[in-house]
Amino acid sequence: MEHVIKTTKQNQMIDITKIVKKAVKESGIMKGIVTAFVPHTTAGVTINENADPDVVHDILIGLEKVFPNRSEYRHMEGNSDAHIKASVIGSSCTVIIENGALKLGTWQGVYFCEFDGPRTRKLYVKVTEG
Repeated sequence: MEHVIKTTKQNQMIDITKIVKKAVKESGIMKGIVTAFVPHTTAGVTINENADPDVVHDILIGLEKVFPNRSEYRHMEGNSDAHIKASVIGSSCTVIIENGALKLGTWQGVYFCEFDGPRTRKLYVKVTEG
């Protein structure tokens, strides 16, 4: 299932847990896995805490400190840091489905991560029985 994600900032994390849960519910699959995937080299998908918004803030600040936007990169399109951040985060994540529900921890959520926004992005969610 394809979804459109519209980001509003250069670096941003958007909680997409509801999108993933909806895909699982609509599939009718009770046991299996669900994968969220982004077909972009400057965006990613990850799982992290979704109860405290300061965690998202800290992740973005930490990534910026480790991978700042600067001119020393050889790839000179101005978004080299975004490519590195996306590679570190990854382009997909998979969650186990049990009894028709995501097997996430109490404080976990699924996030779309933008590192070269604002943009209109694609997100694919695939539910597999098994």
